[in-house]
Amino acid sequence: MKTAKLALAAIALTTAAAMPTMAAAQEASASVTAGATVYGNDGAEIGTLERIEGETAILVVDGMKAPVPANAFGTGEKGATLNATKAQIVGMLQAAKQQAIAARDAALVVGAEAMTAQHAPLGTVLEINGNNVIIARGGDEANKITLLREHFAADADGMLMALLTNAQIDAAMAAQAGAPAGGTGE
Repeated sequence: MKTAKLALAAIALTTAAAMPTMAAAQEASASVTAGATVYGNDGAEIGTLERIEGETAILVVDGMKAPVPANAFGTGEKGATLNATKAQIVGMLQAAKQQAIAARDAALVVGAEAMTAQHAPLGTVLEINGNNVIIARGGDEANKITLLREHFAADADGMLMALLTNAQIDAAMAAQAGAPAGGTGE
């Protein structure tokens, strides 16, 4: 997603350069609201704004979410616009997804130490069988868990990170065993 942010930031620069006046900038920011349909520079629909988080708009395009600087949007006849086409945005998002998968797969190797989503230690990768990843929790081979490949990502430094917290894993294991959730912390 880091690449998508950089690529979409480039759109922001080109769009911002295309807005010549402060009035145009104020008009554009008024069109950046949750639920707004966003159109490309070709007039075709790109996607919908899911929400605004400070200076960032979350744009949903074909089910993919992209953070876009709120000041990247202009206003056209139909409403909010970006200085790109849907095909360009989809291409950037797909490329970012492929890069994220490649980074995850490079980090997901036997012997790798995994962290949780809150950067707490999770354990050591013992085995990888297709999409199943067997972790020795806390390095204890007697305390194994199996997560799916899709439950992992590589962080910005290329370190293996589960997309779950220890509490979420504990709760899922307890639900599966029919026992109350214990706790190994976050």
